Amino acid sequence: MTGKRENSAGPGTRLAAAGRRPEWTGPVVNPPVWRASTHLYESTAALKAGTAQNEDGRFFYGRRGGPTQWALADALTALEPGAAGTMLYPSGVAAISSALMAVLNPGAVLLMADNVYDPSRAVGRSLLGQFGIETRFFDPLDLAAYEASFCERTRAVLLEAPGSLTMEMCDIPALAAIARSRGAVSLIDNTWASALGFPALERGCDIAIMSLTKHVGGHSDLMMGSASAGAELYGVLRHHAQLLGHVVSPDDAALALRGLRTLGVRLERTAASALVIASWLEQQAQVARVLCPMLPSDPGHALWKRDFTGSCGLFSFILKDADEAARARFIDALELFGIGYSWGGYESLVVPVDPAFARSVMAWPPHGLAQQDCRGVRLAIGLEDPEDLIADLDQAFRAMES
Repeated sequence: MTGKRENSAGPGTRLAAAGRRPEWTGPVVNPPVWRASTHLYESTAALKAGTAQNEDGRFFYGRRGGPTQWALADALTALEPGAAGTMLYPSGVAAISSALMAVLNPGAVLLMADNVYDPSRAVGRSLLGQFGIETRFFDPLDLAAYEASFCERTRAVLLEAPGSLTMEMCDIPALAAIARSRGAVSLIDNTWASALGFPALERGCDIAIMSLTKHVGGHSDLMMGSASAGAELYGVLRHHAQLLGHVVSPDDAALALRGLRTLGVRLERTAASALVIASWLEQQAQVARVLCPMLPSDPGHALWKRDFTGSCGLFSFILKDADEAARARFIDALELFGIGYSWGGYESLVVPVDPAFARSVMAWPPHGLAQQDCRGVRLAIGLEDPEDLIADLDQAFRAMES
């Protein structure tokens, strides 16, 4: 599928067709798993020519990948409008750290949204600082303060929507436009909605990052990350990733390709179930607030509805008048929710969340809630029937109160 037809195809069609070039698949449906560290050349002249050509589709050495990894990168690029290429990394955090280091130099300032993924904060506070890069946190809901935080050394901005753990929805197009007007690169962790639900480059961001461990893998059995960008920045990402020796396993790339084919239907199912469950939670006496931009009552709902075409099964809620022991009783009583980090797999998960430790400028708890009564819970809704998950939550609330 090429040309005009590819650009106008729906997301399901693109997911089914992306990355399946005949030269990589041959006569089979899926690209075979090419396990190879050494690529052989026909002659010394071919060996010499190979060093001058650095692009996917050209054999060189295993560190630059082979057909299995190229097919995955090609598929992800096809799903991100405006992308010229995609780099693959051994984890989502590796994608974030490598992309940041690719666009920042010693002496630069990075503006980081205060509600991003906590490991991203650690990269800014620790790793980047070792290279003379200063990280400053900002409230992504305050456009005026954000714009005022730029200085002559600001080179990049890291965004995430919705915010990690607390699910605030910010005006990504406006934030990205301000960054561009000040000569800074905008990067976004777009794992929550993926390019299917939020075409980040098309909305003004310069680099779109995803943890493929989550939705793209979809089965909780691989670790991987990606960063997609336009031609100029893709070249910068590629050069830096190769200097660092980043490469992903062809076996994991094949798993990610397999997961990618059902990404659309899984996102649609988990998002629908999450909305049903979040709406039910809003009505429960044990819940002080549900943090989910899909809900009409959420402060960020209008922005989500304006800018996003999809979502996923991840959201949080705050227990009412519950101490840490009560929250532990609630979580431990759940039977269908596994207790564990990550999300985006077929199974439902739960973790306690206390965002105050991961905030520098944004207020927590939310307005109207006291710190001692603000015990958060994050749910990752999987493919189980929502009625069964609601029944499980209901019995856990009763166990919490016993």
